[in-house]
Amino acid sequence: MKTLIYGAGPLGSLMAARLHEAGHDVALLARGQRLRDLRRHGVVLEEEGSEHREIVHVPVVEALDPDDHYDLVMVVMRKNQAEELLPTLAANERVGTFLFMMNNAEGPGPLVDALGAERVMLGFPLPGGSREGHVVRIVPVNERATSTLPIGEVDGRTRPRTREVAALLASMRGYEVDVRDDMPAWLKYHAAVTILGLSPAIYASGIDIERLGRTRDLLVLATRSIKEAFRGLRKDVGIPPAPRSFRLLELTPEPVLVALFTGPMRKGQARSSLEGHTAAARDEVVHVGGELLAELREAGAEIPSIERMLAHWDADEPLYPDGMRGIPLRWGGLVGPAAALVALGAAVALARR
Repeated sequence: MKTLIYGAGPLGSLMAARLHEAGHDVALLARGQRLRDLRRHGVVLEEEGSEHREIVHVPVVEALDPDDHYDLVMVVMRKNQAEELLPTLAANERVGTFLFMMNNAEGPGPLVDALGAERVMLGFPLPGGSREGHVVRIVPVNERATSTLPIGEVDGRTRPRTREVAALLASMRGYEVDVRDDMPAWLKYHAAVTILGLSPAIYASGIDIERLGRTRDLLVLATRSIKEAFRGLRKDVGIPPAPRSFRLLELTPEPVLVALFTGPMRKGQARSSLEGHTAAARDEVVHVGGELLAELREAGAEIPSIERMLAHWDADEPLYPDGMRGIPLRWGGLVGPAAALVALGAAVALARR
């Protein structure tokens, strides 16, 4: 399968390197200084918490022309940037499949309108990373620490091409693939956690994960924002939780979730993904968050904590006081080992991203 990775950020670079390593015919599209860096240095990967560097020389291109042929184009970039590319992608009728690996709370509508439902797939790139100069820092993905990529068709069906794309991605070292029948819903619930829940709290802490971990008020507000978004999507918009285990996360008592978030934050785990992407992609956070926020507001959802935290999307908003613990915790919801275990798994998964 001849593949183009459109987007040479941390995750696009990582996937291009892993596909090349697996022996696939893959190219990475980049422009400007990033293109020059790739031609000079290759894809330079450095795992979080390690000084070991891996260098992979992936073929690079600087454009997708209308007559270029690829079986698969993976668009790995911010949603607001991907939307600007739709006319360029639509001009090429020789590409069989476009797999959009990105945040997307709006749904596949604009993608399908531009390219046709038969050419669009949805997914999300993991595990997260950041780029400093020509070096890409990533959360470890290898034989010992795997990451599961969710992908699926816009209509939820599994087709031969679905399985073919899944097999391609699963051939990458350190990756597994979850073929889902609910990717539009999965992306909304993911945005509920990371965009409406965590990102305002990260901005309010000065994009400092350890500071966030010791400021309980922010973790309380982040937890309440996540629960409000979940409840709004489920009850008011009418979209069941995706994955289904998120229903238990919604019901888990607030103090349990706050405690589970506190540990990884204080230890600075997943700094590359939580700090790096949030700092670099404020435009996408506001864009995708606005999509989900509009849907919740239109449905009449009650989202007071989300509304309270929105001001922190603005880079000029003053930081929340360091270490504040003035907001009383609320008990209530499903108490039990099963809920705690599900919450723990969700917290660990979020930390790895």
